[in-house]
Amino acid sequence: MSATDTVETKDTRPAPPAAGGGSVRGRWGEKAALPVAWLVLFVVFAALAPGTFLSMGNISNILGSQSILFMLALAALLPSRSGDLDLSLGSIGGLAAILVAVLNVNHGVPIALACLIAVVVGALCGAFNGLVVVKFKTEPFIMTLGTGTLFGGLVFWIANSTTVVGVDRGLSMWTYLRQIGGIPVQFFYCLLVMLAIWYVMNYTPLGVRNLFVGQSREVAVLSGINADRIRFGAFVLAGVIAALAGVLYVGTTGSAGPTSVETFLLPAYAAVFLGATTIQPGRFNALGTGVAVLFLATGTAGLQLLGAQDFAQQLFYGGALVLAVAISRYLRRN
Repeated sequence: MSATDTVETKDTRPAPPAAGGGSVRGRWGEKAALPVAWLVLFVVFAALAPGTFLSMGNISNILGSQSILFMLALAALLPSRSGDLDLSLGSIGGLAAILVAVLNVNHGVPIALACLIAVVVGALCGAFNGLVVVKFKTEPFIMTLGTGTLFGGLVFWIANSTTVVGVDRGLSMWTYLRQIGGIPVQFFYCLLVMLAIWYVMNYTPLGVRNLFVGQSREVAVLSGINADRIRFGAFVLAGVIAALAGVLYVGTTGSAGPTSVETFLLPAYAAVFLGATTIQPGRFNALGTGVAVLFLATGTAGLQLLGAQDFAQQLFYGGALVLAVAISRYLRRN
């Protein structure tokens, strides 16, 4: 039994009478709905474009090129789990990416040190978000929208509104070019981060406290939990992981521009809310977010192979987000 099971009253109540255990099947149906939908989507695209969709190159592209989205979604998961929303994560990732490129290309800073500086800056940005939201008790939606605009302005200033190319190839070797079983190693970095978040959320006291804070902040405070500390820590860790997404972006493309990572913010939150509809329905969870990223990556890759125009990808992301928010809110209320 996981640690979070101790705070869920819904599953401990006797199930209403149902022929053949219908309520149990219903819960498993909710948990497995998105993985099944992903498999169906995979099969459909495999049938429509068997020569290209099932190729190892396409599978590698789905898992490798979407690692930036995967990492940014894991960053967005953390404040969401504690009841907040961080709209600055795309800008934090972009700031980290441009710092790596500018420091390495323009100032000759070793690539490893440039990446470390970028991650530290990401942590500072997360701490700034935590300060203005948690300590000043402001609305996270509006405040992180403002800080995201601030960080985005820093990106344009540092980049001088240009794309910086020629980043040390060593970063690409440790992210995109080095492969395990034909899959870029950066995908496995994302898996490690996902599993670490999953373990902490489900098997540690910190995860239980985080769950209390996200579900009912007032009850958590009355129970003796320092909700402000939990929320502040979530913002800081989200900034660190968003910065890692920026580092992966530079490793994948070998360059960085003013809007490098911001375009991934919408699909990242689509993955977070879709993830709340599966594995642990009604809760933001790491494994569900991972499945949702695969679902979105498969959908966009399949549409591209079938010749769909760029607007089809935006329709897919936007529709997925709207549907995911509606379903996850319904599950959380029930």
